[in-house]
Amino acid sequence: MDSPDHVLVPMDDSEPARAALEYTLAVFSAEVTVVHAVDDLEAAYAGRAQVTSDGDDADKPDFFADVSEIAAKHDRSVGTVVIEGTSADAILEYADANDIDQIVMGSEGRSGVSRMLLGSVAEAVTRRATVPVTIVP
Repeated sequence: MDSPDHVLVPMDDSEPARAALEYTLAVFSAEVTVVHAVDDLEAAYAGRAQVTSDGDDADKPDFFADVSEIAAKHDRSVGTVVIEGTSADAILEYADANDIDQIVMGSEGRSGVSRMLLGSVAEAVTRRATVPVTIVP
């Protein structure tokens, strides 16, 4: 298998997501983009008409500061993008539209009732992705 040129790391404010980013930066020398999906309901509740990848820092979640710190620790830089849509669908659409070669994600982000109601994003991405997916525990 060829080494990927562009790796996507879906991110939320969880330890498994941080572990996935740490893993990605340690294992791959590829370009890395961290993406955070905000579902339509969450965006509407926050009063955002639209979330885009070109939004200013006010549109980015607080934990993106952690992303920058983790990247700096590895002497790397990463792109950060906020997208709108149902997590798995938004992640897969972004990957298809942006020439992503590999997706690396944490094994779980949501927990408890939220996970039971919404299902596992990692599982949905793994089942439907057209590129390799690595799940980091």
